[in-house]
Order: sequence, then C-alpha cells, then structure tokens
Amino acid sequence: MLRVLASLVRLISGINLVIGNVFAWLSVAIVAVCFTVVVQRYVFSTSFVWMQDLYVWLNGVMFMAVAGFALLRNDHVRVDIFYRAASPRRRAIVDLFGTLVFLLPFTFVIAYFGWEFVARSWRYGEGSVNPGGMTGLYVVKSFIIVFAVLVALQGLAMAMRSIIVLAGREDLLPPRFHYQD
Repeated sequence: MLRVLASLVRLISGINLVIGNVFAWLSVAIVAVCFTVVVQRYVFSTSFVWMQDLYVWLNGVMFMAVAGFALLRNDHVRVDIFYRAASPRRRAIVDLFGTLVFLLPFTFVIAYFGWEFVARSWRYGEGSVNPGGMTGLYVVKSFIIVFAVLVALQGLAMAMRSIIVLAGREDLLPPRFHYQD
C-alpha cells in the first residue's frame, strides 16, 4: 500500500513539475508583451488594448497554473516558527493536518464556487470589458478550476508523503521528497 502511495506522490508531483516548468515560460512572454506595450505607448504614442489585456491575462494564467508546482517546491508561505525547527516526523504531522483541514477544503470551495462562475463565462462567450480588448476571457477564467485541481492534487501528494514518512518508510520516496533536518 505504501508503495502505491509513493508511486502516486511521484506521479502527481511529476505532473505539477511538468506543468510548472512549461507555464513558467509564460513569464518571458509577459515581459515581452509588457515591454512592447510600454514602447508603443511612450515611443510611438499608440497603444492596443488587446495587448494590455494579453499580458494581464497571461500573468493570471501563469500564476494559477504554477500554484501546484509552487506547493511541490515548498514555495508557499508557511508559519516557519513551528515548522523550521521541527523534526521530519513533526513536519509530516503538520503537513498532513494542514492539508486535510485547510488546503483540501479550500480547494474544494474554490472549485465548487468557481465552477458556476467559469460555466457562466463560457455560456456568455465572455471577453474583455475594454473596447478593443481580447475575446476569450472564459478560457482564462477556466484556470480557476485548473488552479483548484492542481493544488488539490499536490495537497493529496503532500498528505500521502506525510503518511509514508509517519509509517517510517521515507526510503520509498526519492531524496527530493524527504524532509530535511
């Protein structure tokens, strides 16, 4: 059973790793589009609303898509007063508790309430509120659900990793998933 959990941890983490690495490259596109908008505005005294929408929308998509990746890398904010000095076993307990009590319910609420919000956007074929803006805002809003799913999956991987550690079988996990003393 613990081997199955370890395989699931690797699978889920691998998915978030790939998605995170792919979507992180959107930051380059965001900088390029933003730079272009600034040059157009201040050098050529012109602007395209759709380009302004584009870099804002790309930013939103990138941050929602890489949230699970950030959780995988422990890049999220946590209360280090309790966590930093804790033993691997205590960290596993904190992660398991936090995931089950806070993270998974949070992602459920986001997905539950976000679903109708996203569905309504698709029904209307929602686009930018700005005249001359981009169409397809419904695609961007769909990333609310992507966010909830990827973070929930990574939360499940964290919980499973914690169970493996608490069972004393951290050897089933690759070194990058071990708690560091």
